[in-house]
Amino acid sequence: MNARILSIATAAALVSLVGCKKAESPAEVRHDVAEASQEATKETTEAMQEHADTVADANENVAEVAGEADEQKAESAAEVAVTRAEGEHKIAIQKCEAMAGAQQKACKDQADAALEMAKADARAMEAAHQQ
Repeated sequence: MNARILSIATAAALVSLVGCKKAESPAEVRHDVAEASQEATKETTEAMQEHADTVADANENVAEVAGEADEQKAESAAEVAVTRAEGEHKIAIQKCEAMAGAQQKACKDQADAALEMAKADARAMEAAHQQ
């Protein structure tokens, strides 16, 4: 029994001695610190580059979406302008009905010309926003 206790105590002592690590020399420490510093700098630089790439991609996406939104706004504004012009055209044509002969024809021609001008303006406005 004593031999068993003695062998367990000896094994425990050996494990504790093996588990202890002696201090490294100052040269080894400086080398390890320099190596760790270089690794940290490299990893930080890589992370910063990834961040810059991510920001650039995000900014590109924002610019693209903003451009698409501007295009949609211009299209919508042009549609509103054409719809308004068509409504005004209908009103003008109805007013022309009160006239007769050449006067009525001239009135309708003028209303048609105003409608075509409004449509051309709307197309120009839309094209200007797409550039």
